Formats: sequence, C-alpha cells, structure tokens
Amino acid sequence: MYFDEKGHNMNKEALVADIVPLPAGYSGSIRIGRVESRIEGDVAILSYDFNEAESVFGQTMNARYHATDTWLRRGGDWRIVAGQVLRYYEDPAAGVAEVKKYAEYVGTYEVARGMTMTVTLENGHLMRQRGGARAQELIPEAEGIFFRKGVEGRTLFRRGADGKVEALIDRRNNEDIVWAKK
Repeated sequence: MYFDEKGHNMNKEALVADIVPLPAGYSGSIRIGRVESRIEGDVAILSYDFNEAESVFGQTMNARYHATDTWLRRGGDWRIVAGQVLRYYEDPAAGVAEVKKYAEYVGTYEVARGMTMTVTLENGHLMRQRGGARAQELIPEAEGIFFRKGVEGRTLFRRGADGKVEALIDRRNNEDIVWAKK
C-alpha cells in the first residue's frame, strides 16, 4: 500500500507504473533528512523528510515532504509493505496589492445570525478577526486574494454588480464559506 502526497492509493504495480523519467528540460534532486526509525521484532518503521529541488528549463522549484514507510521481515528479507507521503504546507509568495483598496474590504461580515468576522485596517495592514480570537493579518497574494501566514487556504473578496464588496470568501481546497458583508 502506498499513499502519495496527492492522495492516491496505489499497490506495487500502480506505484511502479507511476515512476517515469522527467521530461526534457527538467532535472531534480532529493535530499533526505530528519530520519528516525523504530524496529520491533519483524516490523520496522522509517520516518524521514525529503527536500526536492527541481529545475524546469533553468528555473528552480523546491518542495518539502514527510514520508513514513513500514517494513516487514519475511523469510529473513525486509520488504516494504506500506508508505505514506505528506507535503509540508508552504505559504505563497506575498504579492503587491493596491493598499488604497483596503478600505473597501473593511467591515463586518456574517456567515450566520450572530456569527461575524470583522476586517480592519491597522497601520496599512488588512486584519481579520472572529469573536475574541486575536486578529490575523491578511497578506496579499493578488488583487482581492489574501492568505494568512501558516494557514492553508485563501481569503477572497467578492464584488457585486455595482462594484462594491459584498462578501468575504474563506476558500480551502476549492470549497468556499461565504460571509456576507453587513
């Protein structure tokens, strides 16, 4: 059983078939780190990080993963029987936003009766806050699209036909929770 970072569940045949050479113009390397293992009788578990550097026509991309492999000793030989890979979340690069438009996003947004979120402008930074939680900065990725440091997903602002901001959208894995502007 092998579970990759995209959520695919593969058996040995599918995993081997999924291994193909990089296309022309691509190259890469993988460095292993933070290795830990546990061996109990005929079972061994190996846990490790791997950092991938990939060059695509001279442009470098990096990704970090964590893997856990389970091995069994059968007939004196160690055989891998299961593996799982997870990709570490990385914040996107901050973009340049039109700070003068931030004032249009300021306000109170409601997802259900009594469940609100406020968006404020503090020292040139857009902030969002729910209830008594601490305010979090909305970092621009592109015009009208923001992220929070260390939080997967995006915050978008939707405009109505009149051009005014009518909603804040919390988007995670292409699923949206819409907060209407009050």
